[in-house]
Amino acid sequence: MRCRHWRRVPLDLVREARERSAAECVDRAVQCQLASHDDGEHCGLLGDLDEFGTALWLRWLGRTEVELVVLPDCPVVAPGPDGEGCCLFAGHTGRHTRDGTADEAPCTG
Repeated sequence: MRCRHWRRVPLDLVREARERSAAECVDRAVQCQLASHDDGEHCGLLGDLDEFGTALWLRWLGRTEVELVVLPDCPVVAPGPDGEGCCLFAGHTGRHTRDGTADEAPCTG
């Protein structure tokens, strides 16, 4: 199950994300894309970057620590010629998105 934590993106970070992201629109709130957890860091996807294999994420811890981070894509791919890739970032904790249910995968909705 996907983490239930959401975070509003501070306005200054929305502006910065728009400047750095390939997308024109940046969500004002994001859900943590990691497997269900209560403690530790949370990470919500903001958008892809022009640089192949990287994405812009909002990372937060608690209520005050929040930052934009550029993270490389997770390299794990399911076996087979049409193997589905993980939609998270390299080194993430928990399951890969291809191992979860459809409501957990950030890149299928």
